[in-house]
Amino acid sequence: MTAQPFTIQIDDDVLIDLQQRLQRPRWPDEIPGTGWDYGTNLDYLKQLVAYWRDAYDWRAQERLLNRFPHFHATIDGFGLHFLHVKGKGPRPIPLLISHGWPGSFFEMYKIIEPLTDPVHHGGSEQDAFDVVVPSLPGYGFSERPRARGMNIARIAELFMRLMCDELGYQRFGAQGGDWGSVITSRLGYAYPQQLIGIHLNMDPAGLAPQESANLGDSPEVQQWRAQRQHYQQDEGAYNRIQGTRPQTLAYGLNDSPAGLAGWIVEKFRAWSDCQGDVERAFSKDELLTDIMIYWVTQTINSSTRLYYEAAHTQGKMFDHVDVPTGFAAFPHEIVMPVRSIAERTYNIQRWSVMQAGGHFAALEQPKALVDEIRAFFKPLRQ
Repeated sequence: MTAQPFTIQIDDDVLIDLQQRLQRPRWPDEIPGTGWDYGTNLDYLKQLVAYWRDAYDWRAQERLLNRFPHFHATIDGFGLHFLHVKGKGPRPIPLLISHGWPGSFFEMYKIIEPLTDPVHHGGSEQDAFDVVVPSLPGYGFSERPRARGMNIARIAELFMRLMCDELGYQRFGAQGGDWGSVITSRLGYAYPQQLIGIHLNMDPAGLAPQESANLGDSPEVQQWRAQRQHYQQDEGAYNRIQGTRPQTLAYGLNDSPAGLAGWIVEKFRAWSDCQGDVERAFSKDELLTDIMIYWVTQTINSSTRLYYEAAHTQGKMFDHVDVPTGFAAFPHEIVMPVRSIAERTYNIQRWSVMQAGGHFAALEQPKALVDEIRAFFKPLRQ
């Protein structure tokens, strides 16, 4: 056992430096009346940065984050940060929850207690989980990779060893969206003996394959094609930049908090169920706490490198996943998953079309996501 308790405590010098930078952003121009068409809206970003400078309280957010038990462990020579919250029930299922980009472990702060302490959150003690939420390698308080090759397969291996070797679970469930859905799929594919089941709120397989004539022409498939085309033409530039030249991008984002906020907040707005107003889905404090985790750890560069590693890894990360799979299909996901397409890759045992929510499901619709996770794993508890 290498895991050691860990408390988030950022040095005052880091916060003083941030405050100084927030005092002197050099704003670009903007074509009047264009809103968010060209990217992050200038007026909104000025408001967010002013709030960050004058009203945001990182120390209060540290206290919020430190409500959960944090740990550091060295797994196969690599340092991982993770939350590990024990369930309050007779036989909690171990559940690994993986985040993505531009999210962080913080995304899960609303769902951890309902999953671990269901009696006090609308469930029964039979619904309890032991919840483990790692920071991905190169994200947040996990170590930054110092060599090539920290790809999805390697991350899944580290997470499997965290759960089985470090924490001692013989079998566990896994859940994820964004990169977390890819990691979770890889876990189900590569380690079926260790996985009770997997639950996804994004279909990573649905984004990748080339369209084929035999998909049919149902309204769902037509919508899927249209959303994929929109993503590729109007939303996917960040993916190409981060998958080809992340180092070049990082000089600006690591140096300018306003630049970092502009890069990240645009994704929270574009991919959420917010009807164009990002603060319908997230508070300023939530947006800034996620951004702060990248800023104070200087991990924007190492986080975006995952796109490069994924783009430069030969072969598939997973093929058909035989372990039981559940899907929560949120209507404002980047590409709305289609069951008939997902069934080509996954052993679907539960498929739920949700009423509201988007890409950041744990933050946007925590109760709905918790209910789905409980319902999917309930028949697998035996």
